[in-house]
Amino acid sequence: MNQKQKNKLLDVFVYIVLALGALTMLLPFFWMISTSLKTPGEAVAMPPVWIPKFFQIENYKQALAAAPFGQYFLNSVIVTTASTLGELFTTILAAYAFARLEFYGKNFLFVLLISTMMVPGELLIIPNFVTLSNWNLINTYASLFLPYLASIFSIYILKEAFESVPDEVYYAAKVDGCSDWRYLWTVMVPLAKSSIVSIAILAIIGSWNSFIWPLIVTTEQSMRVLPVGLQAFTTEAGTQYELLMAASTIVVVPMIIIYIFLQKYIIEGLATGGSKG
Repeated sequence: MNQKQKNKLLDVFVYIVLALGALTMLLPFFWMISTSLKTPGEAVAMPPVWIPKFFQIENYKQALAAAPFGQYFLNSVIVTTASTLGELFTTILAAYAFARLEFYGKNFLFVLLISTMMVPGELLIIPNFVTLSNWNLINTYASLFLPYLASIFSIYILKEAFESVPDEVYYAAKVDGCSDWRYLWTVMVPLAKSSIVSIAILAIIGSWNSFIWPLIVTTEQSMRVLPVGLQAFTTEAGTQYELLMAASTIVVVPMIIIYIFLQKYIIEGLATGGSKG
């Protein structure tokens, strides 16, 4: 076997492994959509029914009627928009400060912030809840997005992207009388567009799928978000799996669509932000 044949064989092996990996990742989504179209008996049948005999489109109508999903959807949109815009604003300012400005203790402060990424998010739930409770913000939109207005990971990614811009560009702008504030928004932000878009997409997906925190800080049904609303299909009598999967499909599909169409920005942004030069 010559080298060319070995390379072809290796390529075939790689494609097979990638195909198996893709099928493994797609299987849960297929099962979710399949179950959402089943009858109650098919949803719990053993052995499992992979493809329902008749598509039960009515499951989606029943799922939407089981809870005020219109209000949940509006709440999710408001919270996702506020948290994403807030995170982008704080990330851009902090990343620029660490990348371009000189101040005492900059490197130490940045290392200190990066070290907080090792702290599990679950440890912050109680202090965040106590703080918001003392501020009388429980059951408000503010309680749903305030803890997510800053992301150390996003600051790190954007800082690397800002530092990849040559210093000569900054000096040329200063010679022309450009202020730091104007330089940030007219030069740095457009040049780091890919990283900013990727940060925004990841923030949108994370906020939209958030469950534990909204469940803790909201007790009124009018303040629930979509992932929390899925609890409506789990009762003491059991779980209505076909309705739960129908509602889950409604919640997940928008994020899947966003990711499919914008995945190149995520990959390009993380690749740009993760390396200098």
